[in-house]
Amino acid sequence: MIKAEQVHRSYILAKKEIEVLRGIDLEIKAGEKVFLCGPSGAGKTTLMYTLAGLEQPHKGRVLIEGTHFYGLSPSQQARLRNEKIGYIFQNYFLLPELTAAENVMVPGLIGGRKNLAEARSALERVGLADRVDHLPAELSGGEQQRVAIARALINSPSMIFADEPTGNLDSANGREVMEILLDLVEERKATLVVVTHDTRLSAAGDRIFYIKDGKIASEEEKGDKMTQN
Repeated sequence: MIKAEQVHRSYILAKKEIEVLRGIDLEIKAGEKVFLCGPSGAGKTTLMYTLAGLEQPHKGRVLIEGTHFYGLSPSQQARLRNEKIGYIFQNYFLLPELTAAENVMVPGLIGGRKNLAEARSALERVGLADRVDHLPAELSGGEQQRVAIARALINSPSMIFADEPTGNLDSANGREVMEILLDLVEERKATLVVVTHDTRLSAAGDRIFYIKDGKIASEEEKGDKMTQN
């Protein structure tokens, strides 16, 4: 489903090149729930963005469903992202002038589908049936993240990438949001890649990759579900 081959990524900071990813090799199978963990600055978010088609590596390849993603044209990349990938971010990134339902509709509209009924159904599925016409400013942080989950899933993507999806939430709301996300991903048999610093959340995954200094320090297989504190 998703494969990285000797992926390197660097940034220029104060005229100095900072190597963030240092030759990452990994493979994520279809339907797996994978968590990327590690200390701040380890490179886990950069790795997720690179795997998700948002940041091109300076060296190496990223294969998505067997296709060399960064070998595609920009328009082909955009189409694949819209049709195959859903994104969830720590800061929600909801459009403030749009209602919850309209925000959920955006990926479908980009793909040429007007899907208000589907958006309302998706919001109902994440427990927001009574908030579909509310603006983001009228929603709590947990509610905004649920809208973001519904938006990520509206096109029925085969892959979901989530960057610290509970980072702005208290522990109770964070746990509830993660349980909703895991349930919906399981229901759709989608692949899930999550960046988190919370090891309690990562216990719900099938595998954990620990990232340190731009490399995979270790890998752990998990079989746990979020039933324990």
